[in-house]
Amino acid sequence: MPLLPLLTILLGLVVVYVPTFYDLLHGIWKTDQQAHGPIVFAVALWFFYYKAKLLVGTKIPVIPAPKLGWPVLVIGCILYAIGRSQSLYIFEVGSLVVVLLALTLMFFGVGIAKHFWFAFFFMCFMVPLPPSIIDIITQPMKMAVSFASEHLLYQMDYPVARNGVIIYIGQYQLLVADACAGLNSLFTLEALGLLYMNVMRHESPMRNALLATLIVPISFASNVTRVIVLALITFYWGDEAGQGFVHQFSGMFLFMTALMLIIGVDSLLRYITSKLEKRSVVALKD
Repeated sequence: MPLLPLLTILLGLVVVYVPTFYDLLHGIWKTDQQAHGPIVFAVALWFFYYKAKLLVGTKIPVIPAPKLGWPVLVIGCILYAIGRSQSLYIFEVGSLVVVLLALTLMFFGVGIAKHFWFAFFFMCFMVPLPPSIIDIITQPMKMAVSFASEHLLYQMDYPVARNGVIIYIGQYQLLVADACAGLNSLFTLEALGLLYMNVMRHESPMRNALLATLIVPISFASNVTRVIVLALITFYWGDEAGQGFVHQFSGMFLFMTALMLIIGVDSLLRYITSKLEKRSVVALKD
C-alpha cells in the first residue's frame, strides 16, 4: 500500500481541521453544555488506536474501495464547506466523521471500515447540536431535575420552594441551569457507556440494550443529587461556597460516581445473567 499519498492526505486533513478545533477549544467546548466534546474526542482517538492494535490478530483483508470512498469523501467535503462558511458546527465537525470513513474505504476497504464502525459512531457524540435543539431538550429536563430536587429537599425537612427552574432554600435561591439539566452528562455517560460495552464485548443484545437504557435514569439521578448537594452547601455555607470551586468539583465527582454506577449496574446484570443461565442448565438436566 502506498504510504506517501495517505500521509499527504492526512497532513492536508490536519491543516483543514486545525482551525475548526481551535474555534471549538476557544468557543463552545469551554461552555458547560458542550464540555463533553473534548472528552469524547480524546476517547475516540484512543479507541481508534485500540481497534488498530486488535487488527494485528485478525485476518481482515485490505481491499481498497475507491469507488465507494470517493462519493463519501465528496459528501464530507460538501458538509465541511457548508458548515465552515455558515458557522454550522453540526456540519463542520460532523464532516470529520464522514471524511475519515471515506479515507478508510479508499485506502483500506469495507472490511477495515466495519472493524472501526463503533469508533466512527462514537465520534458522533462530539458533534455539537444546534442551540435550538439543545433548548428543546434541556427545558423539560431542567423542570424535571428542579421538581425532583425540590421534593426530595422537602422530604428532608428543609425550607424549600420552587418557581419553575428556580429553587428557593432558606434565604438563598438557585437557578437550575442547562449544565445541571443533565444533557451534558447524559451525552458523555451514554457515549462512555456504549464504549464500555464495546470494549467489554458483551454478547447479549438484551443486556447491552438494558444497560444503555439505564444510563438515562443514572444520569438524571446524578444531576438531581448534584443540585441537592449544591443546595445544601449553599444553605449551610452561603453563595460563595455553592458557586465556587465546590460547584465545579461536584460536577466532576458526581460524573465519576455515575460512571461507577454504570459499571456497578453492569456487574449486577452479569450476576443476574449468570444465575439465570445456571438455573436453565439445572432445569435442562432435570
